[in-house]
Amino acid sequence: MSSQPATGRAGVRPRRSQYAPRRPWRGALGALLVGGILVGVLLGALRVADFLQGVGNLSPGTIAKQVDPPAGSIPYKLQHGQQVNVLLLGYGGAENDAPYLTDTLMVLSIDSASHRVMQVSVPRDLMVDIDYGAGKSTFQKINVAYSIGADDGSWPGKKSEYRGKQGGGHLAEATVSKVTGLQFDGFVAVDFKAFRDVVNALGGVQACLDTPLDDNQYPDYHNGYIKGGIHFPAGCYMVNGEQALEIARSRKAIEPEQASDFGRARRQQMLLNSIRKKATSVNAVGRAPQLMDALQKNFVSNLDLTDINALYNFTARLPDTSVGHFGITQDDLVQRFYMQRGTCADFYADVLCPLDPSFATMRAFFANLFVDAKVVAEKAPVRIDNASLGVEDLGQRVENLLKPLGFEVETPIRRRAQTTSYVYDLSGGKFPKTAQWLATYFGATVATPPPGLTGDGVVVVLGRDYAMKWTGQ
Repeated sequence: MSSQPATGRAGVRPRRSQYAPRRPWRGALGALLVGGILVGVLLGALRVADFLQGVGNLSPGTIAKQVDPPAGSIPYKLQHGQQVNVLLLGYGGAENDAPYLTDTLMVLSIDSASHRVMQVSVPRDLMVDIDYGAGKSTFQKINVAYSIGADDGSWPGKKSEYRGKQGGGHLAEATVSKVTGLQFDGFVAVDFKAFRDVVNALGGVQACLDTPLDDNQYPDYHNGYIKGGIHFPAGCYMVNGEQALEIARSRKAIEPEQASDFGRARRQQMLLNSIRKKATSVNAVGRAPQLMDALQKNFVSNLDLTDINALYNFTARLPDTSVGHFGITQDDLVQRFYMQRGTCADFYADVLCPLDPSFATMRAFFANLFVDAKVVAEKAPVRIDNASLGVEDLGQRVENLLKPLGFEVETPIRRRAQTTSYVYDLSGGKFPKTAQWLATYFGATVATPPPGLTGDGVVVVLGRDYAMKWTGQ
């Protein structure tokens, strides 16, 4: 098992263009940190004040907010059954050639009424307009937004809120908000060094792998590869910060299960859960000073003490089953282009383009992250029939969106094209709430099943009308 910090052949690392083919392992890291950090920073009452003073979020009004939270604040929303949205950002930091590109952008959405949480990753390569000043905009990958806000020298004309220490976070919030339709209550930004330091400050965390993980093309810190690669056995064992980083970053494992996007996502979620559990354990309280020191120089946020305390009190009690995970990929709402016609960017750029350039379809998904529990409780079998004229993979893409929302979706079917979308309940009326929710979501009509339509659940037939919405027409 790998146990030493990454080393390899020396070399000068060139500055990486935001359009160059990416090194995808970097996107894993920020998501692993913040869940543990948000609960970890509350562990030492005496050191929390010093920590928040250091990041500039402790003021006389903080105590008053704790006692009587004002309407619209995070504590108030959590107390009154309202939704809270926090943007989690992970950036490379000083160890990387492009230190402020946010290779992880994750939406943490909390439905305090139903005590559910959704974590949705927004892909770093998604092309968007970044509006940073009055009449000033640049069409870039979404991960550039934080970097523009953090750089006050190269981007004249920025709005005042996009300047200073928190300028990057505020610009990232505004940009992701435009894409998702969500209004954010705050942001948290951490760099990769913080990941290692937090895991080490916790005394290590437990990693559990179903299969071995062997990666002979694991990158070092000098634009090369670790000699001999990295190797982790199957099973459960403690890992330190560097080892946890290697497990999170690996993309070129020789084991197919570990090399896939699904396998990597499972490892990331496993590590996030381990950090959360360790940070909230009784034994971790004594490590609060180390946690504060690990984060003070690598943590930027506009959350104050009462915000973090409220988030901690709410999320620390939630079981794992209350937390949902999803990542937007080229299997659902976006499409990857690299040296292909039809791209939304330069022909030679490795980018992700939205299937719906207006982002209306993406905003509709984020608006429905928390499906009514009564709808999900029907446990209706749902099938998507693609009756669009030209979007061949529409059924599979829609299936991938519905599953993380709690629906039991069957394999989609391709059928003869039709103009209008319909929802059919083939159960004889057993699933009325599911049928109506789906009809509302897709802008379809609940209708009597036509002769010859088979199934025992709810069938959604997506016609040309929905396909046009899907592609922003």
